Parts: sequence; C-alpha cells; structure tokens
Amino acid sequence: MAHPLKGEIYMFGFRGFPGVQGGIETHAEHLAPQLVQLGHDVTVCFRSPYVRAECGSGWKGVKLLRLWTVRNTYFEALLHSLVCALVAGFYRPKVVHVHGVGPALVTPLLRLLGLRVVVTHHGEDYNREKWGWAARTVLKTGEAMGMRFANKRIAISRTIEALVAAKYGKSCDVIPNGVVLPDLPVRTDKIAELGLEPGRYVLSVGRLVPEKRQSDLLRAFVSAGLDGWKLAIVGKIDHQNKYADTLAAEAAAHDNVVMTGFQSGEALQQLYAHAGLFVLPSSHEGLPLALLEALSYGVPVLVSDIPSNLEVVDQPAHVFQVGNINDLKEKMAALASRQLEAGMREALRRENIRRYDWTDIATRTSAAYAELIGVEQADATVRPAIARGRFTGMVWNELWRSFRYTRHRIP
Repeated sequence: MAHPLKGEIYMFGFRGFPGVQGGIETHAEHLAPQLVQLGHDVTVCFRSPYVRAECGSGWKGVKLLRLWTVRNTYFEALLHSLVCALVAGFYRPKVVHVHGVGPALVTPLLRLLGLRVVVTHHGEDYNREKWGWAARTVLKTGEAMGMRFANKRIAISRTIEALVAAKYGKSCDVIPNGVVLPDLPVRTDKIAELGLEPGRYVLSVGRLVPEKRQSDLLRAFVSAGLDGWKLAIVGKIDHQNKYADTLAAEAAAHDNVVMTGFQSGEALQQLYAHAGLFVLPSSHEGLPLALLEALSYGVPVLVSDIPSNLEVVDQPAHVFQVGNINDLKEKMAALASRQLEAGMREALRRENIRRYDWTDIATRTSAAYAELIGVEQADATVRPAIARGRFTGMVWNELWRSFRYTRHRIP
C-alpha cells in the first residue's frame, strides 16, 4: 500500500493556503485543486510558521504536508526548500514543481536525487526594494539554478519568458496566473464596518512592502482631494519593516485613508465589488493576481507602466508612469470622475475570465507534467556516476558565474 503522502506531484515554494497572503500562495491555492480534478495526485508542502498544525492532511483533494522552517525574512524560504527537497528525495514523486526563483536554488539537488523538476518563474524577486546585496545574490543564483537545471520551465508572463531566453538561452512554457469569475456580492455590511461607501473609495490590495508603493498612492490620493472619496489599503506585513511603519503613520494622519489589514472571504469580495477604482502602483510584479481579481469584479483599474502590468492593461488612460505621483494623481482623479455602467463592468469581467481561466491554466500545466513524465528515465535524470560528476561540476560553475554576475551588477 502506498504511503498516504507519496503523491505523483510535489509542490513547494510558498508559505501555505488557504487564506495566506501572497501572489504565489493564491496561485498555488487555485492551481493544486484544479490539478486534482484533472486526475493528478498532488502533495503541497507548507511552511510551519504560516499554517497551524491542525490544518489536517488534505484540502479539496490536495494532500497537505506541513514542514518545519524558521520564520525569518532571509532564511525561511531557503531552509524550507532544502527540507522539501530532502523529503521529496525520500518519497520520490514523479514530478517536483517548485514555485519562485528563491526556492529554485535547490533544483540541482533535486536533479542529483534523480527527480524530474518543473520550476515556475513568478517574477524577478531580486528586484524587490527590500532586499540587500546578499539576499539579491541568493535570489539571482536561485533563478540561475532553476532556469538552467530544471527539466521544464514555466513563466507566468511573456516578459519573464523573454528574460529567461535572453539570460539563459532557455525556453519556457508561458502559463499565466488566473482568476475565477466571482458572484457579485450585494451586501455592503463589511465595507460599512470599515467606514466605506459603495463606489466612493479607491482600493489597493497587496503586501505592505516597498515595491508595492502604496505610499505613492497615498500621497497622490491626498493631493488629488477627491471629495467624498476614501482610500482603502488592504494588506499586512509578513515581517516587520520600516516601510510599513511609515505607511501606517502617514495613513493615520488622514481621516479619508483606511488601513484595513489583511482581508479575505466575504469582506475582500465586498471590497473589490463595491470599489470605485482599483490602483496598482507597484514597481515590481510577476503577473499581478490582485489586478486580475479586481478585473474579475468589473472594477475600473489604474496601473503603473511596468511590463507585467502592461500585459494585462494597455489603455493609456489606465496607465501611469511608475513613481510619478503627479501622473498618478491626475489619472486617478480623471477615472474617479466617471463610473462604468453595469453592462461595461460585466463585459470587463467576461473578457478577463476568458484570458485568465484557471481550468485552462491547470490543463496546460498538466500537459507540461505529462510531457515530462513521458520522457525516458535515462533522459530525465542524471544516473551514471560519471554523468553525476559532470553535472556537479556544471552546478559549481554556474554558482560561481552567478555570484560574479551579481557582485558586479548590483549597486
């Protein structure tokens, strides 16, 4: 009899789900159950600090494996990935699916353990403003290890596909993030508790970290002087940081700015559905799930002009120059002055779900697994001792190359 945790597909690289803040977390939360519906046996590995021990052994058909790590900004992902790799080496799934460039650092180890590996590149995490030189070096090295040594690579956007081709000469399957078409809530009690009125607030959803640039939005909103409107900033911090403290202090100085903290379920649905405008001012994104979710509710959106946002929104009136608070203020005021009719919002919802349907995304991911599983074992893994030695040499050479590149390129 097979061990209850011996799955066909192993996934890791995220904190956990459901109800855990983060783009990769939301991605995995939707993808894993869809893969189960397609007939896959899926085990996901959670980080112990984010998921209680009472989480159980399964959720929507997905097997849950809660593995230990420390809760630390710099070490938790790497340590957890190492533990996951060793566990995968013991249970020997058909495919290990790693999410994110940081966790992808263990890709060579997984290959040396004789496992087939898929790595999904969710974005250039090393460009996040919170990281220093050492952390960026590790993340860039993780990207190099994942992209060079995975059996198959997935990019969530065309921008990332082009980056991987340019830097590593490797091809990727482009499989984006997705959304579900939600029912539109009629009730407004949750937003009323926050002091918000339907159609009279600007919404921002995301972690409180520098690259999300909620501070730009706050300053532009205050400067715009939108009569009767409020700004709702949804999100929380995962680790204490100066940016979040400063943002909270600035928000507290204005009666028309509401810091809601982390929201989920009915409260988040009401926040999306009744917003007058959704703004994403980020300087860094992969393919932003919060933006796709806002569009799934038919909310007008305004986004910064970074490439990943422009893959979703390209109308000039809905795009502003990242970091340009005056441009953000003017376009926010213009969009707030005109509201979309119900028919236009519904058309926006339908077009969004057509482009970013989770069922289609899971089917394409399943096809990637099938292609990899169908490869002969001798071709999919490094088996002979001489081949293992050559592979190890390649890994060390790539580590040194990545270190030198990062040392010279990072300011």
